[in-house]
Amino acid sequence: MPPVVLVHGFWHGSWCWSLVTEQLAARGTPSVAVDLEGHGLKSRSPASRWGRPFDPAAYATEASGVASVTASSAAAALVRQIRVIGGGEPCVVVAHSMGGTVATAAAELEPSLFACLVYVSAFAPVAGRAAAEYSASPENEGEMYSLLLTADPAVVGAARLDPGDLGCHAAIREAFYGDVDEATAEAAISLMEPDGPVGIPAEAFPVTAGRYGTIPHAYVVCTKDNAIPVALQRRFINEIDAVSATPTAVTELDSSHSPFLSQPAALSAVIAGIC
Repeated sequence: MPPVVLVHGFWHGSWCWSLVTEQLAARGTPSVAVDLEGHGLKSRSPASRWGRPFDPAAYATEASGVASVTASSAAAALVRQIRVIGGGEPCVVVAHSMGGTVATAAAELEPSLFACLVYVSAFAPVAGRAAAEYSASPENEGEMYSLLLTADPAVVGAARLDPGDLGCHAAIREAFYGDVDEATAEAAISLMEPDGPVGIPAEAFPVTAGRYGTIPHAYVVCTKDNAIPVALQRRFINEIDAVSATPTAVTELDSSHSPFLSQPAALSAVIAGIC
């Protein structure tokens, strides 16, 4: 059985998959959650985040320490992680949200390391557009994550949130954790990183049928998602099918943007079934 590599999205880290790794272990499925470049143990918080008294103006203008991260650099790092985890053999890669952009670029870079690529309510920019270009698409109408930004990404080089602002917790929860129990949602918010490197969604990269398209693909649609609307999820599926040799296996979960926290058993069953 190939190991499962779990890839998080913006503002998260390997920690968000802990409930899923438990469930996969119970099913006899080996899995490893990784930190993407610029996230988790590889993150760099702005110094103004910790200043007391807190200075909102400084926080809104301080350059991000992860501004140099791009889709290409993060994909190259992910390829190295997958190669280590699988010992050079193919792995099942599961990518959530903006992690789907990095996994897509990594799959094009080294398709031999992918036994399958599973998207969980994720960006899948396979049509020659940068992920950021989908933000203005009609399918993205109603998304709530952009309302949480506390700085101009063009100024700081990151999509910056302020998880430390208690007044923002309700909005963060509505955007990401709508069906997650209160205690778990609050714990997750406390662990969120403030900066998502905008170099990842800003970069367009090639995706080809001869490389990416040879990999089997699956997509878990989250039908109560307030961060990536269902219409945009389905657009990604259609665009994957246009470049893939085989149709995308689609599963629906009646879930918010974060089924790894609200429905870890159900999500793990889907992942194990694909493996």
